[in-house]
Amino acid sequence: MPAVRTLLNGLIDYAGLFPPAKLDLATAAAQYVSYRSGEESWALGRFIIPASRLTELGTILASRLPPSAAPWKLSTIAGADFGIDLLTIDQFNLSARGRAVVDTIELRPSGTASVASALKSTTGRLETYVEIPATNDPAGLIDVLAQGGGRAKIRTGGVTADDFPEPRQVMRFLRRCQDAAVPFKATAGLHHALRGAHRLTYEPDSGCALMFGFLNVFLAAAFLEQGMADDEALALLEESSPDNLRFEEDAVLWRSHRLGDAELAQARRRAAAFGSCSFREPMDGLRAMRLL
Repeated sequence: MPAVRTLLNGLIDYAGLFPPAKLDLATAAAQYVSYRSGEESWALGRFIIPASRLTELGTILASRLPPSAAPWKLSTIAGADFGIDLLTIDQFNLSARGRAVVDTIELRPSGTASVASALKSTTGRLETYVEIPATNDPAGLIDVLAQGGGRAKIRTGGVTADDFPEPRQVMRFLRRCQDAAVPFKATAGLHHALRGAHRLTYEPDSGCALMFGFLNVFLAAAFLEQGMADDEALALLEESSPDNLRFEEDAVLWRSHRLGDAELAQARRRAAAFGSCSFREPMDGLRAMRLL
């Protein structure tokens, strides 16, 4: 359905190197090659990689991808030395010879001043996502991002139950981004389409936690963009029943609320992506809901 594709087009950044998958780089790269050539490639976004491993990836790409192949788009995770990371990215983009390009960087700030400095370094070069802790009101940092052309990132889960923020904290983040017109992405804990209790890792003895669904998060952001009240968006973030959600040819409906295809497209300019160590799980979840 067009509305499903509008909402999910290029939405899933593949983070197979990171927990809980923790694949080696060669395996993760091979998986990404497979997903790029599959029938669901339209939902696939960037390949996520630490900046410190770009040289290693370059060697793999040189041996596996011809220069004529459509270049990979990469988002790099910054390390302790931001300046070195930027040099590494520049060197990689020169040496990759059209096989791949780093166009995005993600970092954790040490304070407002470091965010402003980082944005000055990347303006015109890279899209820059700054990870913002959900525990405190992010208004101040998001204002800095708005002034410097940056983007916000929220961690929506992890491999322990304590890693998952409260729904009100996620709601506050979405509202602040919407109010400041700052694009955002989410990462961790969004393998599933709708909110529910799921296993934290792939280990046999893994515990479970109540997780957000990626449909919850991105539809809440889309409805907020169209004027939904905070309490209703909070209820959508906590929605666990697929019976209350319906996709039509040109719209999506949640309870009595409706978003047309054009409104979904507008919302996606703000709600950019989510990082997932699995591409198959999100797509299989949508298929189980008969949305694909």
